[in-house]
Amino acid sequence: MLKIFNTLTKKKEKFIPINAGKIKIYVCGVTVYDLCHLGHARTFIVFDSIIRYLRHCGYQVDYVRNITDIDDKIIKRAYENNETTEQLTNRMIQEMHLDLDALSILRPNYEPKVTEHIDIIIKFICLLISKKHAYIAPNGDIMFSVKTMRNYGVLSNKENSPEIHDNILKISNIKKNPMDFVLWKKTTSNNKPGEPCWSSPWGSGRPGWHIECSAMNYSIFGNQIDIHGGGSDLIFPHHDNEIAQSVCANETSYANIWMHSGLLLLNYEKMSKSLNNFFTIRDILKHYDPETIRYFLMSAHYRSQLHYNDDNLKSAQTSLKRLYIALRDTNPTIQPNGGEYFISKFISKMNDDFNTPEAYSVLFDIAHRLNNLKIKGHSLTQGMASTLKYLANTIGLLHQNPEIFLKQITSKHNKNCHFEKIQKLIQCREVARKNKQWELADSIRKKLTVMGITLEDGSTGITKWHCK
Repeated sequence: MLKIFNTLTKKKEKFIPINAGKIKIYVCGVTVYDLCHLGHARTFIVFDSIIRYLRHCGYQVDYVRNITDIDDKIIKRAYENNETTEQLTNRMIQEMHLDLDALSILRPNYEPKVTEHIDIIIKFICLLISKKHAYIAPNGDIMFSVKTMRNYGVLSNKENSPEIHDNILKISNIKKNPMDFVLWKKTTSNNKPGEPCWSSPWGSGRPGWHIECSAMNYSIFGNQIDIHGGGSDLIFPHHDNEIAQSVCANETSYANIWMHSGLLLLNYEKMSKSLNNFFTIRDILKHYDPETIRYFLMSAHYRSQLHYNDDNLKSAQTSLKRLYIALRDTNPTIQPNGGEYFISKFISKMNDDFNTPEAYSVLFDIAHRLNNLKIKGHSLTQGMASTLKYLANTIGLLHQNPEIFLKQITSKHNKNCHFEKIQKLIQCREVARKNKQWELADSIRKKLTVMGITLEDGSTGITKWHCK
């Protein structure tokens, strides 16, 4: 039985979908004003592994990940770049897809953009006004009234937090309550030239941030969804405000399960653009292969914080390399065989709130068993290799040919290693061995050893190699 930790109830719960065999999941996406950073990658790889596993379990998963393509940061950046917001966001969406595709993150079933749902957002705000959950502020903005929501702040329990009140008191002159938040921003003379705006019953303007997810979620899925996800930095105020809007508008519960991934930390601070404390995905891809990054970002439980540093990435690469070495010289295309105990154990770990670190430990148990079977030439070797690959595939790992992976990481990360040079030296050594020029063959081996290359001469006469 699958159990998931629900941020709303603060406990693990048995997962029972609204409709048997089907799951509706919505994950908050990127505000597309710049390249994606590794913190974004952590959130989306976490939910990618979850969705892969749910589909592996036989669920039909409908996955929505929105795109915020209008907000203050986008307007500011477009103005600085002397381009339109549309030009900026279209370019950044293409870049986002390039980065996330490189990490083998599956694309969602739906990827709605805010600017394509303005009419729905306006209708949603009208509904809140008609039910007296929203009001027109003195400056013309439309505000949500938190006092009309009985359990406002239920997700974060921050509704009475003094520091929250202190932080927003400065703008409370336009609000009935300091905690009220904007649903619609009216166009004013202070708007930048060319700033996007849309007609509404309250005049020209644009939507606030929080309303977009409630409206788009409703337009695609209706009143209720099974799972709502995002980074833990969104719990307050974004997800608290989403709950308030949706529950008040539809008079039903919103998401049955709330899931939040832990923050990625750099120097013990949240990795974020606002703090100028981040590495972009493509920065890291210059130094590490995509699967190593993926492995690293799932190496801690998804709800835990994860510390980024070079040592942790190197450790992830070493671990992944061990798994691929175990798969060498096998044919894992046959049916899994002999690994029923490991399959059962892996499933039990993943069913316990998607515990990938514990699932990793099962993969290494299989790799250890596989290595022993290979040494003995056991008939279960191929079946065990298939078991390892089969289970790893359910969370997006070990999709590559072992030889190709091992050679790629060698050429990418060892500055003294150059793929073509290594191949040429190995070919020269093979010719020397064939001609019984043993001294030359040994000198080439020593040269490769100095370069950090380990050779394995197979019984078939084929020499394999990998980086130490």
